[in-house]
Amino acid sequence: MSFTAKQSYLSASQLLVATPENVFPLLCPTREYDWIESWKCELVFSKSGFAELDCIFATHFPGDEQEIWVVDRYEPNSLIQFVRTSANRVIRYRISLTDNADGTTSAKWEQTITSLTEAGNDYIENCTNADFSERIKGLEKLLNHYLETGEMLKSK
Repeated sequence: MSFTAKQSYLSASQLLVATPENVFPLLCPTREYDWIESWKCELVFSKSGFAELDCIFATHFPGDEQEIWVVDRYEPNSLIQFVRTSANRVIRYRISLTDNADGTTSAKWEQTITSLTEAGNDYIENCTNADFSERIKGLEKLLNHYLETGEMLKSK
């Protein structure tokens, strides 16, 4: 059996109602508990207990396989990048922040997905930029609500 890895690139943008200094700390496996109701992870390694270079955590979202995340770039108030690995794929997940100089931040969310198996190829074939953009817009709503109120937007 021959296997040919596939790769896919997805991107989406957000407009956030705070400066990068207020947004960036929330892009953290520990702080996401403050603003994402469904967030669950296991912190594997962090000297500070928060996102930092070489921080490692695990997730296992419903209907998906377990992933190990490693923070491999950490530029405070500017960029955080994770490498997510599972049995079937590797995802480079980058979030970059741009200060709009008006109290808002533009955030660009990017994923480069590379398959490791045929199941990984199937995953890539079912990932569309439209679906990714919808997820990121959902996170934008949650994040902006938290930035404006200091409280999590709860599902009804």
